[in-house]
Amino acid sequence: MMDVIRDNPVATMIVVSEAGLWVLLAAGLIAGYLLRLRTVGAALLWGIPLLDVALIAAAALDLHRGAEPGLIHGLAGVYLGVSVAFGPAIVRWADARFAHRFAGGPAPTKPAKGTPEKVAALWREWQRAVLAATIASVALGLIILTVAAGDQATSLWWWVGRSWTVVGLWLVFGPLWEEMSSPRWTKQA
Repeated sequence: MMDVIRDNPVATMIVVSEAGLWVLLAAGLIAGYLLRLRTVGAALLWGIPLLDVALIAAAALDLHRGAEPGLIHGLAGVYLGVSVAFGPAIVRWADARFAHRFAGGPAPTKPAKGTPEKVAALWREWQRAVLAATIASVALGLIILTVAAGDQATSLWWWVGRSWTVVGLWLVFGPLWEEMSSPRWTKQA
């Protein structure tokens, strides 16, 4: 595994992006809440999307230089979509917990299973999954149109299909499953 990361610049960027997300998130929250440097904290949090831009640029450049597309390039596009779609929710999640712990904010709540609030939360999550697949599809589509050729394009299109398969499964086993198992459905059965 370490050989793949060491020998592949896109794999390295995926690891750097993931580690960078958590480092920038922690640093931004620490600066904003513990050190009371709100502007610095906000600037650190704004650095998170820049990692995503660097990642997709690295994938496009690698393909442009003639690299064979594979797992790593498709994963880079999917990672970009997931990061952009779920990143703000992750930041809000961490911010709520940090605010509660260090700034006297209200305790974070989690909707109870089978409630309309839980169903609504799962629908919002699924909408983020749709956004992630859309962003991944657009990013990979742009790479296909601008730098990928022949078999490279086929390999990347496969990732687009995989993204939408996950969205479909998420729909069935997320919000639809919760709705079907909610008390209003079980009473009717």
